[in-house]
Amino acid sequence: MNNIVWHQHAVTRELRAGHKGHRGAILWFTGLSGAGKSTLAGALESALHERGVHSYLLDGDNVRHGLCKDLGFSADDRRENIRRVGEVAKLMLDAGLIVLSAFVSPQRAERELVRELVADGEFIEVHVATPLEVCESRDPKGLYQKARAGEIKDFTGISAPYEAPVGAELVIDTSEGDLEAQVGRLLDYLASGGYIPA
Repeated sequence: MNNIVWHQHAVTRELRAGHKGHRGAILWFTGLSGAGKSTLAGALESALHERGVHSYLLDGDNVRHGLCKDLGFSADDRRENIRRVGEVAKLMLDAGLIVLSAFVSPQRAERELVRELVADGEFIEVHVATPLEVCESRDPKGLYQKARAGEIKDFTGISAPYEAPVGAELVIDTSEGDLEAQVGRLLDYLASGGYIPA
């Protein structure tokens, strides 16, 4: 890393926030496959867009089509996947966006590494705490069925552990209530925290 120096640009994060009319933040949606992370993050993205809030949704599957297409699902590759996404989210945060990141991200330590990349209050962990039996009954990609049949090794929730957040800023079970109410909770949190206009 010799001869590499961070270049401080004239347009700061604060200037970008003032221009956009809202603060940036990273909302990190974590939970089991089928918990509703992408659905919830996508609905929030639409609601933010309707309010004129600049956001971007980083989705686990989409990222693996490009940025992380060279990675598999070993423990090391999963860590690298989250590290890369965390760095991209940090850059987007610096651009003044509200970044919505929807990833299983089963290891507590990996999520904490992303939290440590940014200042206090800029990382908002959203535990999509939908019970395993509900996630498995949905099984939108047929992954649980394959995992139970032994076709997928180290599948989170079945043959690999999921470390639930200890102090998530928000906990949402998508099997309770409707999507509109769940998005309302997220919007209320962002408004009350001064991230977006009330």
